[in-house]
Amino acid sequence: MGQTDRARGCHPAGPIGGQRMQASCTKGADTIASIERQEPGPEVATLRVHRGGRVDVALVCALLRDGQWLGEAVPVSDVAAGTRRYLTDLVLPLPPDGRLLSLRKAALVDLGPVDATMADGCEAPIAWRSASLAPLFPVFAGRVIVRTTGVGLEGHYAPPGGAVGRAADRMLLNTAARGTARWFLDRLVAETRVPAPTT
Repeated sequence: MGQTDRARGCHPAGPIGGQRMQASCTKGADTIASIERQEPGPEVATLRVHRGGRVDVALVCALLRDGQWLGEAVPVSDVAAGTRRYLTDLVLPLPPDGRLLSLRKAALVDLGPVDATMADGCEAPIAWRSASLAPLFPVFAGRVIVRTTGVGLEGHYAPPGGAVGRAADRMLLNTAARGTARWFLDRLVAETRVPAPTT
């Protein structure tokens, strides 16, 4: 089962690569702007999610360089050099294992340049937010980490709604953020198992 919302009325912009977040949306703009500060405000929470297991580093890092698997590329000029933006569906499994329902939400995902200088993997800046600032999909900015022993996401997220949203986060939004992060990592690894198209 699933619910899809393709609302595109609000398109925040420019969250990664060391840039402070900006937004074209008036509602929630302060939350978006605060997430990338060096000293996060009280409405910003830390997120660290890891999915262990053997990883084909070369394939996963290649997927981060070419994000077409995420969805439709969106032209953008107000982000750090090398950043690509995609319009996609993020999934929130409900409950976290997704046995009963998966809530889908139109979202903008930014991928930055891949750093492959480490011997056992790569890393890349990543950020996402709902295209309509839906309350169950927090704004996230951080990095995706790929190693031979697994993949992970580390960063900060801010619930839409500022302090009110932060209070709700203590009860619900942390579960939403972690569930969406786990889904994203599982999807990233699953893409390495998709058969190549025949010619």
